[in-house]
Amino acid sequence: MRAVKSFFLDKCRSIAMAPTPQSCVEVESFVMGYKVVVVGATGNVGREMLTILAEREFPIDEIAAVASSRSQGTDVEFGDTGKTLKCKNIEHFDFTGWDIALFAAGSGPTAEYAPKAAAAGCIVIDNSSLYRMDPDVPLIVPEVNPDAIDGYTKKNIIANPNCSTAQMVVALKPLHDAAKIKRVVVSTYQSVSGAGKAGMDELFEQSRNIFVGDPAVPQKFTKQIAFNVIPHIDVFLDDGSTKEEWKMVAETKKILDPKVKVTATCVRVPVFVGHSESINIEFENEISAKEAQDILREAPGIMLVDKREDGGYITPIECVGDFATFISRVREDSTIENGLNLWCVSDNLRKGAALNAVQIAELLGRRHLKKG
Repeated sequence: MRAVKSFFLDKCRSIAMAPTPQSCVEVESFVMGYKVVVVGATGNVGREMLTILAEREFPIDEIAAVASSRSQGTDVEFGDTGKTLKCKNIEHFDFTGWDIALFAAGSGPTAEYAPKAAAAGCIVIDNSSLYRMDPDVPLIVPEVNPDAIDGYTKKNIIANPNCSTAQMVVALKPLHDAAKIKRVVVSTYQSVSGAGKAGMDELFEQSRNIFVGDPAVPQKFTKQIAFNVIPHIDVFLDDGSTKEEWKMVAETKKILDPKVKVTATCVRVPVFVGHSESINIEFENEISAKEAQDILREAPGIMLVDKREDGGYITPIECVGDFATFISRVREDSTIENGLNLWCVSDNLRKGAALNAVQIAELLGRRHLKKG
């Protein structure tokens, strides 16, 4: 319990609180590489983008942190480099001369500023849902469909998928290559950080209130999230599904294979960071659990942790801060021909958002820009 409390407090502090460094700059200069802008730099995903750019030693010549007018002048850390950036106002930011802009600002600001950045010659990698289903914008998970990035030139924009889709297709791709997937049934267990800082704050405050006997009033979520689960993420559609569920279906088809049938149930759970998924897969060709384990063990971006014993699997709390998509509980489904079940866990702020965006930037650099 003490370890969980420590993790939870440390993670909340690192994401929700702005650092107080000794020296700050608006644009940090380096040697050789790209000029990179992080838009939405004060949010959960924006801060994680800065951290991952530093961790992966992305070749940067200059980096700028950009946010709304409310956050102008806010200090944000550039990972563990010891350097700090002062946020610039996006309303006055000129994207001319910058190579790559990582957008983590939501669909509204993205709709206004991403086309301006793209028109100025800065390639946009967007984390919002705005461009994901645009036929002229590639939707990329580098381990799955790297060749699709070549289409970025149509609009100078590349889309980052939904957090739950990203980790799932990383798991599905090597299995699809081996035995051809027909149908996927997925239930998600999505952490509150997927709803931003407000979601994390609500879980924290409700948990605290319940312990001291105060009311736990829902604000960000439709029902109490502390000690509860909510089978509702995003808005409801006419067919009874939610938009989050529709995203998983449509994005999987665009990234992996349009012929794959997908049905999803997306659930918000009282976990701060880390999305989990229970995935049932039906294949056209025969594949055993042992064969699937061997394939997943060697697949890019995947860490197989599948011991059939107490604790021989990964849970969300163990995936936080890691780059990998973790797979556990691989087993055959005896109710259908050529069926498998598996458990998939990943840090939604990393592979589900910031890490995948940085990996797209790395792929873009290797295949097209070739500066670093």
